[in-house]
Amino acid sequence: MRFGPVPAAEAAGAVLAHSVRLERGRLRKGLVLSAADVDALVAAGINEVVVARLEPGDLGEDQAAGRIAAALVPDPGAVGLRVTEPFTGRVNLVAEGPGVAVLDVAAIEAMNHVHPMITLATVPAFQQMEAGGMVATIKIISYAVPGADVDRAAALVGGAIRLAAPVHRSAGLVVTDIPGGPDNTKGIAAIRGRVEALGMELAEVRTVPHETARLAEALGGIGGEIALILTGSATSDIDDVAPLAVRVAGGRVERFGMPVDPGNLLFLGQLGERPVIGLPGCARSPALNGADWVLSRVACGIEVRGEDIAGMGVGGLLKEIPTRPQPRSGRRRETE
Repeated sequence: MRFGPVPAAEAAGAVLAHSVRLERGRLRKGLVLSAADVDALVAAGINEVVVARLEPGDLGEDQAAGRIAAALVPDPGAVGLRVTEPFTGRVNLVAEGPGVAVLDVAAIEAMNHVHPMITLATVPAFQQMEAGGMVATIKIISYAVPGADVDRAAALVGGAIRLAAPVHRSAGLVVTDIPGGPDNTKGIAAIRGRVEALGMELAEVRTVPHETARLAEALGGIGGEIALILTGSATSDIDDVAPLAVRVAGGRVERFGMPVDPGNLLFLGQLGERPVIGLPGCARSPALNGADWVLSRVACGIEVRGEDIAGMGVGGLLKEIPTRPQPRSGRRRETE
């Protein structure tokens, strides 16, 4: 692509680089100038304009963006995405429903190294999405790019983005109660909101005393495909009431503790075929916390192992919320 100023009288067929205001209306940037447009420029006394001219083998911005989008998401419906029509060199990938963005990060990074004018930006890997949320955007920065580079980029990035939709349809919540403990009403509402945002139903809520045996019994009979636990007192050890209750009920604990703040005191386990998530106290608030990262992946059928949680630390220092002391080295609390 050649870019720069040319005599207005010779600009027909070129792409106008900057908008030009005329006595009646204006010629917008990105317009392929027609003979009539050139006549209007000359009649207005404009002698020179800045344009882009495609060279042999170049692809215009919209054609290039569309070609990469077709390679990136060859069957949008199969991966839960909607692909917008190219416009000003941009194509957006939009979530068709709730889910989690699954990315081939290495492929996306390789594609972004092909040519600085060929770009693909995405949400973070495993970000929870809602219907209508933008998962990624392809943007051709210049008015045209070499077709060979577009082909290279398309070959690298095929199938690199999908939306994992929820595979579980319901969850059950067991809440433990202690004398003088927190009011569970708002906490239950916040957890219900999380579950429903993933397209699931909170099938049952049970409140039991903060005792291992009573909690284990409730876990064995609670409805829902995922079992959630919210304790009246913060879980402070793998042998504390909630994780111990999972084992007493015949299950196992995969991981206690996560390097995400707020959310440190989460634990993840399994009871038969059902995942069990011990929620940290911060899950009583609707603000983002580590439990959201685990719940969304589990709901969408994405395996979460201890090493996956250990890898969440980089980027795991989440935004402060008003209910948490600043700095965090202040008073003791039971909301992590």
